Order: sequence, then structure tokens, then C-alpha cells
Amino acid sequence: MPQPGITEHRAQVGSHTCFYLASGPESGPLLVFVHGWPELSLSWRHQIPVFGALGFRCIAPDMRGYGRSSVYDTKEAYTIEKSVDDMLGLLDHLERDSAIWIGHDWGSPVVWNIASHHPQRCVAVANLCVPYMGTDTSNFDYIDRTVYPEEEYPAGQWEYMLYYYENFEKAVAEFDDNVRTTIKMLFRRGDPAGAGQPATTALVRKMGGFFGTPETHDGKPPLLEYADDLPVDEAVISEEDLKFYTDALERNGFFGPSSWYVNMEANANYAATSLAGGTLHMPVLFIGATYDYTCETVESRLKEPMEKLCRNLSLAEIKSGHWVAQEKPIEVNGILAKWLATAVTASWPRPA
Repeated sequence: MPQPGITEHRAQVGSHTCFYLASGPESGPLLVFVHGWPELSLSWRHQIPVFGALGFRCIAPDMRGYGRSSVYDTKEAYTIEKSVDDMLGLLDHLERDSAIWIGHDWGSPVVWNIASHHPQRCVAVANLCVPYMGTDTSNFDYIDRTVYPEEEYPAGQWEYMLYYYENFEKAVAEFDDNVRTTIKMLFRRGDPAGAGQPATTALVRKMGGFFGTPETHDGKPPLLEYADDLPVDEAVISEEDLKFYTDALERNGFFGPSSWYVNMEANANYAATSLAGGTLHMPVLFIGATYDYTCETVESRLKEPMEKLCRNLSLAEIKSGHWVAQEKPIEVNGILAKWLATAVTASWPRPA
């Protein structure tokens, strides 16, 4: 679904094929936008033409397992380290030594690990929603137990991650059988009413699945039936966007995207090899979303490791749900532009 000013490309990175969108002059300062689950390069459609028009060279890849990039049939193919290698290979393909990296959701750990393992290839890094944890990748120590009592929610808002480990095939099948409904249910604006309440992700194990368990209504889970009837939330995606996401995920399936969740041990071992104990010295921007109750950084302690380890940190917050780049693109673009112009000044495009 190309837009004006956006071109489509493929890079061969060893045996990995990396599809990517591009915008802006080829000689411009390089921004690489890294998406998360279950998204695509399309997720940055509101950012790359804007920054391309400002004179940056903007690149948004489909990550491994997604879209038109390579798809693999083993869970071990979806470690953070392998995606970091993909991105460094993409940087080599672009014949660049370094870039400004911008991530969201699972794209954020990829960006954080590029910064902590390969700082020479990072001019600066920015991430949305998912804060930096350094060499200690366990979020469990930072769960707000006033919202998530340990006896009821052992893993807090990350109960759904344990569900992947315990019921991987079932989770994949649940999504594969209901791709369009899954996308409609997920891509919704933030809701202020959820503040102080358990996130829906904390309920997945209790419900016996992401849509609950079959009970009534001809054997269909009630949540699934409800989600079937939901209109598209056009504050986040359009009908055309929904079709594009659905087609890509129906073509590739959810095995790859879901496998990103079941490599915790390998990812922790990789994070432990970060340089300088995980301390980051380059300019760092973190944008939190007020109504993202899974990656809750407003009231909880989840930002603490990042605040200790990032020596040149800028913080911002947007009243949005998790899909902040799509729900509040003007605010995201404004914060990114201000940060680039003031904290990464040497990389601001200048007239020839």
C-alpha cells in the first residue's frame, strides 16, 4: 500500500530477505523505524513521509516473520540478537556506518540492544512505550502489586507472556483462525477508564486464551463474538490499513510474530553481554503512552532502570493507548522533531 513519497525495497542480508519502505533523499541523515507485534513497516506510515520531507532518509523494515521479509519455522529464529543482526545487515546494505534508531513494542528491545551492544552504530535512539531495562530484562520486579496482587497475577500485566509458553500452539491457532478480528480488537485507541485497573493482558491466563474459552453462542467464545462485531477504530487504523495488516498476517501466519515472545532466556543472556554494563551515552528519547496499561510507565517503577542507565535521556508522555504512532501521529512527530532538532542537532538536515 505505497503512499506518495514512499518507495518499496528489498535488501539481502546474508540469507535473510529484508523488505523495507523508504522516504526522503538518499543522502539525508538516516532514521530507521522498527515496528513491533503484530505490525508492519506500514505502522510508520505517518512518520516516514513527514521526516522524509524534512530531509531525513527514512527506512521502515518489515521485521523477521512479518510482511515481505523472511519468515522462519523455528521459535529460536526470533531472538532479539538475530533481529539486531538483521538491522545491522540492513545498515550495511544502505552503506551507512550509523543511524538514528526509533522503535516501538518489540521493535524497542531491538533498538535498545543495538544501542547497548553496538553504540558505534547509533547516533541516537528513541523508543515508544517499552522502556530500557539494561542487562536485567526481568520486568517482574517492577510490577505494581497494588494493581496486580501476586497471588492473583503472578506475572502482573505480563501474564499473557506466560500463556505463550504454556499454550503456544493454541495461541497461534487462536490468532490464525481470527486474523481480521484479532487486528480489529487490538488496534484501538487508549481508554482513560482503564487507569488503576488490571490490563487485559493480565487476564489471558485466567480466560484460558486471548479470546476466552468457548461457553455459549454456538460454541464461540463471548469475547470473540464481541470482537467480531467491533467496528474498525479509525482513530488508529482505516479499513484499508486493516485489510493490509490482515492480508499480511493471513499470508504468513502468527507463528513467527508469536515466537518473539518465547525466547526470554536467550534474550536475557544476550542483554547480559551489553557493553559498559548496559549504560547508554548517546542521546536517548523515551515516549510513554498514558493509557498503555501493559507498558505502564506513568505510575509504576518501570522507567527506573532506564533513568539510571541512560546518561542523555529525554522523556515525553502522550495521552494515548499502545499504538501511539498511529493514534497520535502529530504528537509523536512533534516530539521526535523537537528532540532531533535540540538533542541530536548535528544530524538535522541542512541545505546542500
